[in-house]
Amino acid sequence: MITLIIKIAVINADDHYSEVMSNASAFPYIPYGLADDAFIKATNLDLQADASTFVIETPKEAIHVESKLTGKFNVYNILAAVSVAYHYQIPKEQIQTALRKIGGVPGRLEKVEIGQNFTVIVDYAHTPDSLENVLQTLNEIKENRIITVVGCGGDRDRSKRPKMADAAIKYSQLSLFTSDNPRTEDPKNILKDMTGHLKGDEFKVIIDRQEAIKEAIWSAQKGDIILIAGKGHETYQEVNGEKRHFDDREVAKQFIEERQKES
Repeated sequence: MITLIIKIAVINADDHYSEVMSNASAFPYIPYGLADDAFIKATNLDLQADASTFVIETPKEAIHVESKLTGKFNVYNILAAVSVAYHYQIPKEQIQTALRKIGGVPGRLEKVEIGQNFTVIVDYAHTPDSLENVLQTLNEIKENRIITVVGCGGDRDRSKRPKMADAAIKYSQLSLFTSDNPRTEDPKNILKDMTGHLKGDEFKVIIDRQEAIKEAIWSAQKGDIILIAGKGHETYQEVNGEKRHFDDREVAKQFIEERQKES
């Protein structure tokens, strides 16, 4: 038996370049998005810090989605996958089961959760664009404040350092600037590059990364989101050419537990 595979493209209809991409496509395409005219569209979005629920409307049926992934960008990712599944006539129940099982990627919007009344998220964002994108996502789901812990790596592009700080200040109510992987640079000089142009009291400079994470945990209020950015899944900190064990997730968990014992 020969199975005929018909090639298609799936295109985000909400993207500014959707018309360019659709005109350039050598194959039929399925436009997906949040707009009413999308062929496959998401409605009734409920984006929380730990999950997302929404409805995907197709020409055939409505698919109720429950996902551990959060943020609007993940809604778009799911829409793209469901568009392909729709084309190949994957049953609705199979789609729903698969989406419920999908977990996050280590170090990408990864939650540190041990029963606290605030959210702690570790993410690998280490460029101005990636940090801004993550913080925009968190602003979509926040209940209270956003506290950002972030630094910049040493021996790397210095021009991005003030831009990283600007992104944190723009989207956070409190920014704690600290060491990342300083490598052969003095962390004080890296942080001066990041914050030398800033004014006001909406940020602190705490050179020691462990102390910065502690400050974030202990200053968190109910409903806050703490973003610990820059290192994500990494389990080391590189200082003067030496890789020392350091895992943002472990450190955050340690201080959450200490705070819970004190309460």
